[in-house]
Amino acid sequence: MKSTGIVRKVDELGRIVLPIELRRVLDIAERDELEIFMENERIILQKYEPCCTFCGASNSLVSYKGKNVCQTCVRNLHHV
Repeated sequence: MKSTGIVRKVDELGRIVLPIELRRVLDIAERDELEIFMENERIILQKYEPCCTFCGASNSLVSYKGKNVCQTCVRNLHHV
């Protein structure tokens, strides 16, 4: 894991500010969604990229009952 040397305080609502330099490097814009993971004692933030519930593909997604499904899996489900 690469240290940036940047330290931020958590405010009274539990928020932190991501520095503009990091947001630019990671292509994170206002209103982008971030996923939050825990690994041992670490908190990991990752830009959220929706993917297919079945195969993990991230292109040609449709939403069905709150789940993302790619066109290939939709076609495959028609044959079941």
